[in-house]
Amino acid sequence: MGQGAVGPAGPLSVAGLLSLAGVLAGDSGVQPAGTPMPLDLSGTVHPGGDARSHGRDVDCWEVRKHNSSEWCRLVRSNPDCRLESGFLDYLGGVFCVFPPRLLPLAVTLYALWLLYLFIFLGVTAEKFFCPNLSAISTNLKLSHNVAGVTFLAFGNGAPDVFSAVVAFSDPRTAGLAIGAVFGAGVFVTTVVAGGIALVKPFTAASRPFLRDAIFYMVAVFLTFMVLYFGRITLGEALGYLGLYIFYVFTVVLCTWIHRRQRGEGLAPPGPWEPELPTDAEEQEASGTNSEDYGEEYQPLLPSQEPSLHILARALSPLDGRKWRRKPWYWRLFKVFKVPVEMVLLLTVPVVDPDKEDLNWKRPLNCLHLLTSPLLCILTLKSGTYGLYQIQGVFPVWGLVTLVGSVLAIIIFITTSNEEPPKYHCQVFAFLGFLASAMWINAAATELVNILQTLGIIFQLSNTVLGLTLLAWGNSIGDTFSDLTMARQGYPRMAFSACFGGIIFNILVGVGLGCLLQMTSSQPVVKLEPDSLLVWILAGALGLSLVFSFVTVPAQCFQLGKAYGLCLILYYLAFLCVALLTEFRVIHLSTL
Repeated sequence: MGQGAVGPAGPLSVAGLLSLAGVLAGDSGVQPAGTPMPLDLSGTVHPGGDARSHGRDVDCWEVRKHNSSEWCRLVRSNPDCRLESGFLDYLGGVFCVFPPRLLPLAVTLYALWLLYLFIFLGVTAEKFFCPNLSAISTNLKLSHNVAGVTFLAFGNGAPDVFSAVVAFSDPRTAGLAIGAVFGAGVFVTTVVAGGIALVKPFTAASRPFLRDAIFYMVAVFLTFMVLYFGRITLGEALGYLGLYIFYVFTVVLCTWIHRRQRGEGLAPPGPWEPELPTDAEEQEASGTNSEDYGEEYQPLLPSQEPSLHILARALSPLDGRKWRRKPWYWRLFKVFKVPVEMVLLLTVPVVDPDKEDLNWKRPLNCLHLLTSPLLCILTLKSGTYGLYQIQGVFPVWGLVTLVGSVLAIIIFITTSNEEPPKYHCQVFAFLGFLASAMWINAAATELVNILQTLGIIFQLSNTVLGLTLLAWGNSIGDTFSDLTMARQGYPRMAFSACFGGIIFNILVGVGLGCLLQMTSSQPVVKLEPDSLLVWILAGALGLSLVFSFVTVPAQCFQLGKAYGLCLILYYLAFLCVALLTEFRVIHLSTL
């Protein structure tokens, strides 16, 4: 790594929060005007634009090369080892709290915490973030296609995008962002897509596949050019976001043209069109029914339930009847999720347009008016804004508590338990969206910090951590959901999701991540991919897309086990080459 210091970098900024409705920005240190901000994709911070060029401090990546008795001193005194964002000091914990002989124990605990953070991200996105996004799109009366490529894509890709934004907020972790976005792309378009073909051979949807593959290849080509020239300007960052807007427009236009042709009898339904399940099939495919939610046990006549009973039932993540029916491994996983769900239920309101009462829980929703704003200010820039003293006397969190308590009392007095107020869907859906976004951003920040710490411990680059641990963790939900959908008889829908959903991650992840690091005096972010691994990663993703783009039409869109096996073998070969490059077995001089 280079000898340079990194300006203070925080995960969030108020401007980004307001302008992006919950997509939180990164505060970066002020760079001298005219000097591009260095984002080294291999995790290296070069001395060209640094604030510390004295050369007396070693890079944090080199701490393990010194005597174990010096680890703590180097970590405490080296500015390159400071994790400016996040709530926990992982580097200080592993090198100062744990003695050197207990380093394996520290690594094990960090690995378990990393796994728990992935669970936290998955639960938050699935049960809190996505439902509120769905409610917002319903209120805005968006069509299914627009909602699918905007709000639904944002919900499914929230962990990837937030991880990329947080990683781009610090030059030392920029490699995580590229590694995660490209690594997840390679994984989903090879392992997941190949797994679908192995599980259920099918006929692919031709026009949607070709459209998504073309847009995806254009996005990869743009990123390859950005890496080649070593910088990304304001226009190029906006171009990423503009390309995604154009993609949304194309999806809507193609759907409108196809529906009009079918309505006029010009084009009968073709084999390219994904089979959309009926409501009953969707309910069966997802494995849910009314019994899971206890609806069959509801009384036929409404009754007056005390507010305390409503609050206790709403805060309980366990259903006794469902618990008894489920196997032991489901119960074990549920035990791990209970603390997460309890905290989320207490701080994040959920609006469900499919329920008659829109999931209105009067005592809990009133409590949310206090807990959700407190959560937002206490997670904003790791609590810095929430602990700020107004006039040096009154803390911001105290003012938020006071205002939230007054609003909660007013709404509790003016509403009833049985009927939600008219503003419930608008106000609480947006509040739940904002609160769940803050939780996801906070978890993503801790996730990036742990991966950076593990990279220092094992002396691995951020790029390889991004394309393995971070990419696998963020893609595990898509993997299980797509494979389950294929087994249930909807392989075309699952295959389309492999290519359509990942477009959002790369365009918005890279474009937004770089855009939020730019200032009015410095509209350029410098990218320095001096690692061969970055080029291998970009080339592997582009080659996998070209392979599918050529072979799928060549097979007349009839995808079977041979195609799936080729994709999986391709990913294994790519992973071997990437790891051999990381450990210097393959390097430039041998090519």
